[in-house]
Amino acid sequence: MIKVKELKDDAMIDVKVNKSYYMMAKAASFTILKSMDLETKENPDEYFKTIMNDKYENLDDTQRAFYTIILLLAEIEKQATENNLYVEKEVLEPGDEGYVEPIIEEESTGDSN
Repeated sequence: MIKVKELKDDAMIDVKVNKSYYMMAKAASFTILKSMDLETKENPDEYFKTIMNDKYENLDDTQRAFYTIILLLAEIEKQATENNLYVEKEVLEPGDEGYVEPIIEEESTGDSN
């Protein structure tokens, strides 16, 4: 027999998160999102509503991971708003003067050829 630690049912933890961790969580959500093959979904908006409203135990592993990260991001963003921790900045869009198209690197397949 081994011993493991588990949070108590009524535990509430206050976790400090800096911008770097927030950006890592956003990157994780994007990675999960890319794996969800949304092109095959008839209505992606409804698909996400279903994930966010369904019971956790009814979701598959990818949906659970996405749901978990989205809840984490939502809490971070809620607290950032409540504590006035956002900085507004302007982002140029295609067609704006000075806009530069971002360079998106192709993912490596691991082939050396």
